[in-house]
Amino acid sequence: MDSAEFHAAVYDTVRLIPVCKVTSYGHIARLIGMPNHSRHVGQALRFLTPDTTPPVPWHRVVSSSGAISSRGPGTNGARLQSEALEAEGVEVTATGAGGWKVNFAQCGWFPDPGTI
Repeated sequence: MDSAEFHAAVYDTVRLIPVCKVTSYGHIARLIGMPNHSRHVGQALRFLTPDTTPPVPWHRVVSSSGAISSRGPGTNGARLQSEALEAEGVEVTATGAGGWKVNFAQCGWFPDPGTI
């Protein structure tokens, strides 16, 4: 699959995540048949713009540990993601390192590949 097809598959799959649910970059990669490309899923989501139509709920994808990934020093992406999740009703817990985390047992969305 080329880059455009990969990005489209990621966006289409992320759009399926229900409100108040969260999944991991790795699970999106498995769902689209590219299980070794979780980092590429994150990169695809970074290419989104506010005018992407239809919208892609990028904030519903986090790391495999449930941690909201930092966007690098001096950025506020992790804070924006935690706020967007909380606005939907997802419980976000502050970590001691100044980050945020979600509990997959409460809000995880992990359908089996081939079922969606």
